Amino acid sequence: MKIEARLVNMHYDFIQKGTKLEFFCYGNETPNLEKYLGKKVNLELKGDKRSVGANGYLWVLLGELQEKLKIPKEELYRHYISDCGSYEVLPIKDEAVSRFIESWSLNGLGWLCDTTKSKFKGYTNVLAYYGTSTYSKEEMTVLLEQVVQDCQEQGIPTKRKEEIESLLEELN
Repeated sequence: MKIEARLVNMHYDFIQKGTKLEFFCYGNETPNLEKYLGKKVNLELKGDKRSVGANGYLWVLLGELQEKLKIPKEELYRHYISDCGSYEVLPIKDEAVSRFIESWSLNGLGWLCDTTKSKFKGYTNVLAYYGTSTYSKEEMTVLLEQVVQDCQEQGIPTKRKEEIESLLEELN
C-alpha cells in the first residue's frame, strides 16, 4: 500500500525503547490502515525533493563555513541548533538527567540538550532541542536565514532569497 503522508510529530518512547511517529495521511486511505494497528510493518519514507533540498543546502553552506572558519560542520550545525533551534523545557529528576540526554541524542546529530536549574527540588530543567528533520517551514527558515547571513558576512556566496524560499516552500 502506498500512502502520501506528512510526518507531524515524533518522540522517543523510553518504555518501549523506540521512536513513535505520527503521520497525517492525505486522502481516504485511513480506514485501510486499521488492520495494521499493533502490527509490525515496514516503512519506506521518501522526502519531497525540495524539502530535502532545503536541508541539503543547509549542509552545503555549513561545509563552506567549515572551510572558511576551520570548524567541523557538525559542530557548526549543533551551534546553530542551540542558537536558534526549537526546544522543549522538561523538568527531569536529577538522577535521570544523564540517561535522558543520552537517549534524546540517539535521535540524531541535532538532537541536543542543555540544562538549567529547576525551581522544583530534585529536578533539573532539560532544554531538549529538536533536529532539523522535524522542523516546520518557519523553523527551518529561521535557521537557514542565520546560516546564510553568517556565510555572507564571511564573504561566502549564497543563493538568492527567492531560490532559498523555493527550497523552503514544501516544508509546510
